[in-house]
Amino acid sequence: MTRTIVVSGGGTGIGKAVAARFAADGDQVAIIGRRADVLERTAKEIGGTALTADLSEPAEVERVRADLAERFGTIDVLVNNAGGNIERHGGSGDVAERWTGNFRANVLTAVLPTEAFRDLLNPNGRVVFISSIAAFRGSGGTSYGPMKAALHPYAFDLAAALGPRGITVNVVAPGFIDDTEFFRGTMDDERRAMLVGQTHTGRAGSPQDIAETVHWLASPGGGHVTAQIIQVNGGAERGR
Repeated sequence: MTRTIVVSGGGTGIGKAVAARFAADGDQVAIIGRRADVLERTAKEIGGTALTADLSEPAEVERVRADLAERFGTIDVLVNNAGGNIERHGGSGDVAERWTGNFRANVLTAVLPTEAFRDLLNPNGRVVFISSIAAFRGSGGTSYGPMKAALHPYAFDLAAALGPRGITVNVVAPGFIDDTEFFRGTMDDERRAMLVGQTHTGRAGSPQDIAETVHWLASPGGGHVTAQIIQVNGGAERGR
């Protein structure tokens, strides 16, 4: 049975891998993001639908909700992947500006669409949030880790609220993932070796590692898993 999958931040990296994994099953996939050119390229590649929007803006979220309702009627799987560390990628300003920026980029981009789309979710649907290892062990003094951590209790409460409809809500928290814009241009050989060295598996993660985890959570096999945070980091959170 064909399902409708919505992935925010679906143009590159983890989001693209997640979208492609569901598209490979023949599902209808809609990817949402701010960069129309990137989204259109990925949508064409995977055979999906591109919807351009800034999900930190309520009016744009409502516009996308109306579009999804018109195109698909209902949603089976919502993957909240949009985010990033604005302090790492050139963010500037005082403390309030930096923290507010990461709040908008990582919390509002997940909460606003979830609240707007929740009535479109089919019974036995799935909601997955993409968090980070930084939510557990910090993010080098930036506000990124605290903002990702804010999603965890929200997911727990949402799981309780949506559980009676058979909808599960979970969080996937990646560690160091190669081939993503998050790390691109910020990683020298020494730091990469250090991050890989923290794992028990001796390798960096890949976007496909996260895509497979999300896909399993959305499968019948993951139907009794809810209100959980699944860390996909090769054991790195435990340290060495």
